Order: sequence, then structure tokens, then C-alpha cells
Amino acid sequence: MTALLEARDVTVRFGGVTAIDGVSFAMEPGELLGLIGPNGAGKTTMMRAITGVVTPDQGTVVLAGRDLKGLGTAARIRRGLGLSQQLVRPFRDMTVLDNVALAAGHAKTAGPWGALARVDRSAERDRARDLLDRVGIADVADAWPGNLPLGFLKRLEVARALALDPQLLLLDEPLAGLNQIEAGQLADTIVDLNRQGLSIVLIEHNLGEVLRICTRIVVLDNGRRIGMGEPRAVMADPVVRAAYLGEGGGHAAA
Repeated sequence: MTALLEARDVTVRFGGVTAIDGVSFAMEPGELLGLIGPNGAGKTTMMRAITGVVTPDQGTVVLAGRDLKGLGTAARIRRGLGLSQQLVRPFRDMTVLDNVALAAGHAKTAGPWGALARVDRSAERDRARDLLDRVGIADVADAWPGNLPLGFLKRLEVARALALDPQLLLLDEPLAGLNQIEAGQLADTIVDLNRQGLSIVLIEHNLGEVLRICTRIVVLDNGRRIGMGEPRAVMADPVVRAAYLGEGGGHAAA
């Protein structure tokens, strides 16, 4: 089976600091893959290399067999990459429904605002309602984002990413800032999306939920890959345990 996502010997340097040092991993279609590591491990930089925010100094990122070198974030989204950001930034002057409908109309218009300027937006609105239902917040479709708590906004961010019809969804710390009950419920929603056929990379600090829901994990520390495989087997590795207990040395970019 052809890998859906491949990072091949990815290295990213910022000045004299090596943030990512020759990292390679691959994921198959349908996986729920956790990308984890202690603070400063390089997770965010790795995600930015995948999404095109930063350009690797060496190595490549391949999506569905296509090298993404030279492509910006928008072009990678058109190739099938979706991203749910850690910091949620919905349009505050639109309802929850219209936030998702805007994303759902992206393929039919030259610019994003054209998606809302269309005379007939019924198809986009219907799709938006379906996506809000999939992430469990259909009952607040007509609410304003500014009136909603963080847990709802995290789910709205996921729904907006789903509206782009991604082959692969990157979730950047979706559980950050949530209490234990909210985090567990959103983690269950992520599992449901994966079971429906969506391939997901979960970048997350909540180790308990990662170990509970991910089928495989990649562990970074100081910009290097130090573990990969079945979650509990990887976490039993002394090198990985040392990294999480702070016994390893050095510093790297987040």
C-alpha cells in the first residue's frame, strides 16, 4: 500500500539551531497517528514543514505519492491536506454555520468571500450542518462564535477543516485548554472521524488521550525521532521514558 504521508529525512534549521534533524516517518491511509514529544521536541516545526509554513533545509514531504516541495500552504490544501489550528480563529461576525459554509464553498469560488456572496448557498449550508453534526455541535449552528466556550470552538475548527474535504487531517493540539471531560469527549469524536475513513495526524500534549486513541505514534525529542510504533510499546522504551522524565539533555525549537 502506498503511504499517504511521508517525511523523508526532513531537516529544518533556524540560524545555528537545528529544530528538526533528519526526521523520517510514514503513515498509511486510514491511520490515526500521534505525533508527540516533550516541550521543545520539534513537533510544531515538523507540522509547519508538512503544511508548507517553513521550508526544510533538506529532505522532502510527500502526500499521496506527490512531492510537496515548492508548494505553499494553499496549494497543499488543494492537494488534500487539512489543518485544524491550536489557536482557533473563527470569523466572529459570522454564525457558526456560516463559518463552516464559507469553507464548504471554497471549491466553487475564486476567493473565499465569494463563497458567501453566492445567491444560492443551500448546498454549502446543508453540508455545513452535516459537518457540525459530525463534530457534535449542530445545536449551536446559529450561535455567534464569540458567545461559545473553548470546547465548542475547538469542534468548530475541526468542522471548518473537514469542509475542505481533506485526504489527511492534521490536528494541532485540539485538546489544549480543555478539561478532562471535554478532552475525552473530543478525543472520542476524533476516533469517530477516523473510523469513518479519515486519515488523521494528531499533534498533542495530552499523552493519556494519545495513548488511548492512536493506533501508532511517532515521538520526537530535540528535533530527532526517538520512537515509532505501537503506543504503549514505544512509551515503554527507556529512551522515550527518559525524554519525558527530563533525563535527556539539550534544547530544540518547539
